[in-house]
Amino acid sequence: MKLGVLTVLYGNKSLDETLAHLKSLGVQSAEIGCGGYPGKAHCDPKVLLADKEKLEAFKATFVKHGIDICALAAHGNAVHPDKAVAKKFDDDFRFAVLLAEQLGVDTVITFSGCPGGAPEDKTPNWVTCAWPDDYGRILEYQWNEVLIPYWKEAAAFAKSHGVTKIAFEMHPGFCVYNPETLLRLRAAVGDSIGANFDPSHLIWQGIDPILAIRELRGAIYHFHAKDTRVDKYNTAKNGVLDTKSFGDTNNRSWLFRTVGFGNDLLYWRDMMSQLAIAGYDKVVSIEHEDALMSDDEGLAKAVEFLKQAMLFESRTTGLHWA
Repeated sequence: MKLGVLTVLYGNKSLDETLAHLKSLGVQSAEIGCGGYPGKAHCDPKVLLADKEKLEAFKATFVKHGIDICALAAHGNAVHPDKAVAKKFDDDFRFAVLLAEQLGVDTVITFSGCPGGAPEDKTPNWVTCAWPDDYGRILEYQWNEVLIPYWKEAAAFAKSHGVTKIAFEMHPGFCVYNPETLLRLRAAVGDSIGANFDPSHLIWQGIDPILAIRELRGAIYHFHAKDTRVDKYNTAKNGVLDTKSFGDTNNRSWLFRTVGFGNDLLYWRDMMSQLAIAGYDKVVSIEHEDALMSDDEGLAKAVEFLKQAMLFESRTTGLHWA
C-alpha cells in the first residue's frame, strides 16, 4: 500500500508548496480535487486540457517531488433534479475523466448522486425508510429511471477514455451509501463501478468496516483514511441521524475525526490488515475533516498514525519454516 493525501485541505497553497509539504511528511501519493465539491484549486481540467504546456508543467510538479497521482476527485451529484446543477456536476465528472486519460490515471472518485423523488422535483430526496409506501415508489423512480441509466452511459464514456474505475464514496444523502447499495448499482452497471471506501461514513451508520471490506472484496477502488467518533451520550438521547452543524461539536451525535481520534490503533491495524486480505494494494488517502484540529496538526498526526497501521510491503513468500 501507499500513503496518500486528498490535497484539497491545502487549497490555499500552490500545488508546488502542497507537494513539498506532503513529501516532507513522507507521503507517497496525491489524490487531486478537480471539480464538484472538492473544487479545482490545484487542478482545473478544462485549463490543462486546453494548454499542453500547462499540462506538462502540472505533470512535472509531481515528478519534481517524487509523488504520484493516485486518483482524481470530482465528487458531485450528476443526477440532481435541477438540470442546471446536474449539468455542472456531469461536466466536472467528464472533464475529470478526460484529464485522467491524459495523466494515465484509471480512477475517478465521485458520489452516486441522488435524484428528486419525482421528475418535477427541484431538490434531491434521500429515502431512509420503507413506509409510507410513497418512499418505495420514490426508490423505484430514482434507481430504474434515473440512477442506473445515467451511470450505464457515464461508465461507458469513462471506460472509452481509459478510466476503468469509478469509485463511489458511500455517503449518506446519496443513493449509494452502504455496501448493499454500492453492490446493487455495480450489478446493474458493471465492474467499472466500485467503492471509495471511507469508513467515517460507515461508522456512524453502525456498519462494521471490517465486515464491509469483506463484503466489497474486489470492488474497493480507493480508500479514504478518515475516522468518526460517536458520542454515546448525545447518541443515546437523539440517535445518529443528526442534522446539526458540524461546528456544533458539543451537541452532535458524532464527529469526523483524524484517524486514531475516533478509534484506536488496533482498530485501524485490523482494518488495514483486512484490506490486504481483500487484495487491496493501492493508496490509503488521508481526508482531513476534523473540526477540532488545524490542517497541519491533523494531517501530521494522521500520517504518523497510519505509518504504524498500514502494510507498506507485500508478503510474497510462505512461512520460512514450513
